[in-house]
Amino acid sequence: MTETTKTIDILLLGSGGREHALAKKLAESPRCGTLYIAPGNGGTLQEGVNVALAEDDPEAVAAFAREEGIGLVVIGPEAPLVAGVADAVRAAGVACFGPDAEGAQMGGSKRFSKELMERAGIPTAAYGSFTDEEAALAYVREQGAPLVVKADGLAAGKGVVVATEQGQAEEAVRECFAGAFGDAGSTVVIEECMVGPEVTVLAFCDGEHLVPMLSSQDHKRAYDGNQGPNTGGMGAFCPSPKFTPQLAQQCMDTIFLPTVNALNAEGRPFKGVIYFGLMLTKDGPKVVEYNARFGDPETQPLLSMLDSDLMDIFEACVKGTLDQVEVKWKQGAACCIVLASGGYPVKYQSGYPISGLEEAGKTATVFHAGTKLGEDGSILTAGGRVLGVTALGATLEEAIANAYAAAKPISFQDMHMRTDIGKV
Repeated sequence: MTETTKTIDILLLGSGGREHALAKKLAESPRCGTLYIAPGNGGTLQEGVNVALAEDDPEAVAAFAREEGIGLVVIGPEAPLVAGVADAVRAAGVACFGPDAEGAQMGGSKRFSKELMERAGIPTAAYGSFTDEEAALAYVREQGAPLVVKADGLAAGKGVVVATEQGQAEEAVRECFAGAFGDAGSTVVIEECMVGPEVTVLAFCDGEHLVPMLSSQDHKRAYDGNQGPNTGGMGAFCPSPKFTPQLAQQCMDTIFLPTVNALNAEGRPFKGVIYFGLMLTKDGPKVVEYNARFGDPETQPLLSMLDSDLMDIFEACVKGTLDQVEVKWKQGAACCIVLASGGYPVKYQSGYPISGLEEAGKTATVFHAGTKLGEDGSILTAGGRVLGVTALGATLEEAIANAYAAAKPISFQDMHMRTDIGKV
């Protein structure tokens, strides 16, 4: 076996659809040895070995990596990054894809992100941040609606309220300070409500070089027509027809590279994936939010379109040699339809058997998110977002049609999905 084909064992942290997509792409690499997923889900069992390991326990993860001879740790969710898992893994002498706790603050704290953008002159919405409820309410009354109210910390994609009326904004502020999002809501960020299409661009970063992935669009609202509460995401597609080459260059010059440079200037070199949530306003593209990891469900269509070895890219990010790797993409488009538990994102029941997976898998990739293996070997629902049915097409319209056609055979009790992904 040559050096270039030598395999290494990998530990992937996380349990969602994003992690199933990462696991599948990593397992495709000829250099992937044993792939451990902690804790994984009912679908990641198809790609590797699920292990019972607390993903946000730095010492436990580092110890497992040492004891099992892991060559690369890949961190999917943001919580382990903010908890310092990457720091502990690197301190143990193990390579890790994902920023340290300092760099992860750009996703772990919305206030930190806004302050970073302000210092670096990166275009974003005007804002105020508050640790006092009365001061926040006074700001709402002073500014008037519409406003966007955000819990500062990690809230699984649900700590954001777009308030079209002042009363809505005040209620959102009170909910945050009343503990609706735990410690994540102890600081509240209130922003002007920007108007325009939203586009997401994820980018690989090795601390100095940055390589954007295809643009994508996520659908956050629970119901058709972009109605209902915000969710972790009900579907996504890529690339976005709204993100032109001209806009891509503008974002590289005014947002992407300035962000990397600002992090470096503040002693927070970032190695991992930077998630740029963008609003295409009449005044040009502006940052809605940063995240310090792959998006979910954007990762499912994006990695389905990736035509390069993901392990090569991850290792280049770790080593600081991203400029030496060619990141290639397939032609066409991809679409992911999320199948959710009825009642998500508020109250829902789990533990229901899922049928139709094999049939759907004939024409699309079914990424598991909230699933588990039943005692009889069946796949059961085990979360709010259960599956992400992802299909390719020569055009975006074809990819959307293929994804919906593949989702038809799947059923479980109280299943819910939007019927307008990619169409609004």
